[in-house]
Amino acid sequence: MDRFNGLNMGLGNLPQLSDAKTRSISPENFTGSKGSGGMATEGTGAGCARDLGTGWKVSPSVEIEPGATFTMAAIEGPGAIQHIWLTCFPAFWRNLIFRLYWDEEDEPSVEVPVGDFFCNGWQERSNVNSFPVAVNPAGGMNSYWLMPFRKAAKITMENTSAEKAVIYYQVNYTLTEVPENMAYFHAQWRRSNPVAYKEVHTILDEVKGKGHYVGTYLAWQVNNNGWWGEGEVKFFMDGDQEFPTICGTGTEDYFGGAWNWEQPSGQYSTYSTAFLGMHQLIKPDGLYRSQQRFGMYRWHVLDPIRFEHDLKVTIQDLGWRSDHRYLPQQSDIASTAFWYQSEPHSRFPDLPDNDSREVI
Repeated sequence: MDRFNGLNMGLGNLPQLSDAKTRSISPENFTGSKGSGGMATEGTGAGCARDLGTGWKVSPSVEIEPGATFTMAAIEGPGAIQHIWLTCFPAFWRNLIFRLYWDEEDEPSVEVPVGDFFCNGWQERSNVNSFPVAVNPAGGMNSYWLMPFRKAAKITMENTSAEKAVIYYQVNYTLTEVPENMAYFHAQWRRSNPVAYKEVHTILDEVKGKGHYVGTYLAWQVNNNGWWGEGEVKFFMDGDQEFPTICGTGTEDYFGGAWNWEQPSGQYSTYSTAFLGMHQLIKPDGLYRSQQRFGMYRWHVLDPIRFEHDLKVTIQDLGWRSDHRYLPQQSDIASTAFWYQSEPHSRFPDLPDNDSREVI
């Protein structure tokens, strides 16, 4: 029997011993070095700990100046990130850019506004109770995506806002052997604001290589009346041109719901489950908040979308008009795509600027 490497953890192998080494990086141990936690003499908690001294929560968080990029973690492999926890104020969620780099690559494999990465794209806290992503009161963001690397891993946070940001975080990882058949984790953010008339929103495109698609998060603002979620999600893979290999039947269907998510009372019903959710509904307040906004996720953990050479993912922006006809809508759709693939990956499109990412 092959030696267990401490990856792919679950209840079935939890008792199994391995030679993997557990490490953790936080503001109390920036390097993750063994026996080096809680040694800080300066930090954001130094004033609070002035009567107690070293070891008493001297450095629980970091401050990131406007325009600065902070390296949250720099790890030498081989190994895998197994859990990330962080929190920061919602006002920064579209302007703190979360990036991850594998094996000393120059271009990030993950580049997403931090709120959207954790299914909170609208800068209003919304709890998520899912298998790979959990967001708990009040804004505690958790990722359990397994992120293997062979040479190195680097995590950065760029503050593109005009204000100083404070973040608390912890990165839990293991140093261990990584099998040859393990791919690298990727995530990419895109926005159509608004979707062009009779066009689709592209969730992901120009993916080259072998891999599998594992998740979608959408932050969707509806700019018209009526039911808005007739649009189909389509997966074009391995040379598909005009027509995709996988074509869904509607937006709420893709996210595991049905019939407009409408309750007998005539109201939407939110839900957050292990792999599927429409967890956030923001209603107009009768004054300045005028549009309905939704947050939805679908994790392809048990049903990954596998591709050999290339992948493109789109969603239609489709509602209803008079005489029972479909309406091509012009919604505000921001998407985060999650997938694994072999490296190298194609260069991501340039991330839109602050105004183009802003929640208005």
